[in-house]
Amino acid sequence: MSGDEAGEGNAIDEGVDDAGTDDDETADDAGARRKPVVVVVEPETPGNVGTIARAMKNFGLSDLKLVNPPPIEEDGEAYGFAGHAREDVLPNAEEVTFDEVVANYHTVGTTAITGEDDRSHERFPFKTPAELRESLKAVDAPTAIVFGREGRGLNNEELSRLDEVCSIPADDDYPVLNLGQAATVLLYELRDLTVDETQLPDTEVTRAPEPDVERFHEFFDEFLAATGQRDHVRGKNALLMRRLLGRAHPTEREIHSLLGTFRKANAKLEHADHLAAKYDEPPYPAER
Repeated sequence: MSGDEAGEGNAIDEGVDDAGTDDDETADDAGARRKPVVVVVEPETPGNVGTIARAMKNFGLSDLKLVNPPPIEEDGEAYGFAGHAREDVLPNAEEVTFDEVVANYHTVGTTAITGEDDRSHERFPFKTPAELRESLKAVDAPTAIVFGREGRGLNNEELSRLDEVCSIPADDDYPVLNLGQAATVLLYELRDLTVDETQLPDTEVTRAPEPDVERFHEFFDEFLAATGQRDHVRGKNALLMRRLLGRAHPTEREIHSLLGTFRKANAKLEHADHLAAKYDEPPYPAER
């Protein structure tokens, strides 16, 4: 895709949809969801097609359909922009008509310029990508994500034939996104519907056992006492630490590391007090 923008006709210049089940589903997979197809309407440059194909590959989509596209050559711009999508998404892209898309899929048109109220039926009501993701979870039909032209997006007549409208929230002074950016943002937001597993590790956090957390608070209280703080200050700091740790939900490894640190700190403070008493040295001065 060139630097062309998604155009005032659609900030994202696309339609989005996700729902349905795979063509090859078995009886056991009857409830499985089919991944949406991606449709690009009259793209002006091959580079934009390649950029969208790459975004599809990033977020688990493979079925690309083009309405009146420019020539897509293997040694051309589209393949240069497609990354690994040049291996499957791009060479398997199918040319279709807009009428075929409308007739065979649940569709969502996306736009940068929205209707402000219910008097603009082509562009209102509209959903954000995040809202669309949630609503598409309930759609049990083949779905098409329709991207519009770089400069003009989807026009009102086209939008009126699509089932839903989506718009990416952006700065009011410049809400029009580059077509490739819009496609990437939208497909990213829909990833929960299209990607089973990502490269990111499991982020589920298991809170440390409560007895270990309480042991930490005991160690911390001993530490505060050893520093010579007055009782009311010590009580306040102990409560602050309890609230802080309560919000943090530390893991078992984290709490054990803290336990080890304060165990050693308390042992050194106790040893320092012992040496001070043995050699008649003044202890760590109490707070005044």
